[in-house]
Amino acid sequence: MAKKAYPIIAKEGWPFLIASIVISAFVFNLCALWSIPLWVISLFILQFFRDPKRSTPSKKNMVVSAADGKVIVIEKCKDDYLNRRAIKVSVFMNVFNVHSNKSPIKSIIMNKWYFPGKFLNAALSKASLENERCALHLKTKEGFDITCVQIAGLIARRILCYANKGDALEVGERYGFIRFGSRVDLYLPINSKIKVTLGDKVFNGEKIGRASCRERVYVLV
Repeated sequence: MAKKAYPIIAKEGWPFLIASIVISAFVFNLCALWSIPLWVISLFILQFFRDPKRSTPSKKNMVVSAADGKVIVIEKCKDDYLNRRAIKVSVFMNVFNVHSNKSPIKSIIMNKWYFPGKFLNAALSKASLENERCALHLKTKEGFDITCVQIAGLIARRILCYANKGDALEVGERYGFIRFGSRVDLYLPINSKIKVTLGDKVFNGEKIGRASCRERVYVLV
């Protein structure tokens, strides 16, 4: 997958932002007071589609978060995509989080699956198997297998995944976007060392805190 530069505002948001600004400006010319709610909506769209550049660590066998949000699941379970036992780490994104998705590790995409489905609350455990989702099988140079799954939510009804089978991804490289509240599941090798806890706030492609602080990352051992 070719590495491309992208603006601070995600390209997926430009049509919404331009339309909102044009409508707000038109109503402002008619009545400034009536336009206030529309300008507020424009500001919300601006913050929702923000996509700030992140400083991504590149330590060997380090897996970074694929999404901004809150860690809501850490459990050993079956990875149905690769038919194996794995550790699942789920990150829930609310409407105020950055919704750009980043590659969790330097890897090659071995397979890609898309499943149409329901639009349940993404925080529910059954959303992992019943909601609309797009899954990638990632394999590292060392032979580790990781499954990265974008999951639509109650409001999110559009999963965008620009990566395809055979593409090479760098750690922290942008590969997709989910609109308006959603979830990302990572299935890691069963012997991975998990350095996050339930309730932790994580950021896509980035290690949080100083070197002396606990890292919000997952390590393959």
